Amino acid sequence: MRKKNLIIAILLCILLLGIIIVSLVRCSMKIQATDLMEGISAKEVSGKPSDDEFINSSANFAVELFKSTVAVDKNSLISPLSVMLALSMTANGADGQTKKEMETLLGGKMSLDELNNYLYTYVKNLPSSNKYKFEMANSIWFKNEESFTVENEFLQKNSDYYGAQIYKSKFDDKAVIDINRWVKNKTAGMIDDIIGQIDPQDVMFIINAIAFDAEWENKYDDSFNGEFTTFDGTKRNVKMMSSSESKFIDDGKATGFIKSYKDDKYSFVALLPNEDISINDYISTLTGESLLAVIKSPQHILVESKLPKFSSEYSLKMNDALKSLGMSTAFNESTADFSMMGKSFGNLYIGSVIHKTYIEVSEFGTKAGASTVVEMKNTAAVEAGKTVILNRPFVYAIIDNSTNLPIFIGTVMDIK
Repeated sequence: MRKKNLIIAILLCILLLGIIIVSLVRCSMKIQATDLMEGISAKEVSGKPSDDEFINSSANFAVELFKSTVAVDKNSLISPLSVMLALSMTANGADGQTKKEMETLLGGKMSLDELNNYLYTYVKNLPSSNKYKFEMANSIWFKNEESFTVENEFLQKNSDYYGAQIYKSKFDDKAVIDINRWVKNKTAGMIDDIIGQIDPQDVMFIINAIAFDAEWENKYDDSFNGEFTTFDGTKRNVKMMSSSESKFIDDGKATGFIKSYKDDKYSFVALLPNEDISINDYISTLTGESLLAVIKSPQHILVESKLPKFSSEYSLKMNDALKSLGMSTAFNESTADFSMMGKSFGNLYIGSVIHKTYIEVSEFGTKAGASTVVEMKNTAAVEAGKTVILNRPFVYAIIDNSTNLPIFIGTVMDIK
């Protein structure tokens, strides 16, 4: 009996130890920053259904951003929606010329308020199910210090229209872990880090994350060995997939096909430039209008298509691209106006816009993830820390704060 009781006790200890370990692991995975959503609940907004104005301006933004960020000699991939959402949230804290430039870039002739309503409805109506997944999340992380105060209206608006989660943090090494963990979680592990470190002048990060995962409506049966010619003419042995499609597209400079994912809610579009047109020359001719036109008018004929299996990761700093598209003031530490975002000892400006993407295309379907982070900086000078060690005689006082008059004053000359 005593031996049996001993065995039971040991098993209970092992079980208890296991519970403790699991609890510690779960705690270590939790975000350490203070979640401020308890103080801010999203208010109901009207939204605005997508119309030609929104669709055309968004397509133009997507193509122009793509043309400004595409790499000439390596795989490129951006998510215009991710960038637009992150910048639109940021624009809600802008004013003056800064706001005007961001409005023009993101929405053309529409106001920021209109764009907020359009994006709210557009994102809300993007379909997601157990057959295909589209998940999107936004967050705002700001520095917990007395020298920086965030405007509640800025946080409220981004909660209302973008469902932004809001966190307050010390912006130390733990914050880096928290932010990267949040992004990894919201992109289903496809983007595992978005920032490497936090600069002393960083006061806010505004982040969007997107995860897409869908199976083909008609899966590729198998793959076979094929050849792919790279940008510089190198021949690569690759795994190719073949299928018969029913939507052929041709804009006069490129031909391609449209392949549906399950339930026909999302599709894959491929455009191959004609042999006498280089890929970069073709990209330079693209416009939002031309891209929409070719996608809207496919020829419903049999298309024998071959597609390589591939996966790709891409990351870039978008500062120069966004400046070239007319959004320069937001990056200028002297003239940027983000007075609607918060108050600080120095001027607030965008330090960088970082964008990361991942895609995997196989015979089963497509997985893709994207994240965009807008890094807000403060121009206030950051002085080196000071050290005071009271290890020799010193004076001390107890003062009245209303007058700064000492109520007690004294010295310490010796400690026994």
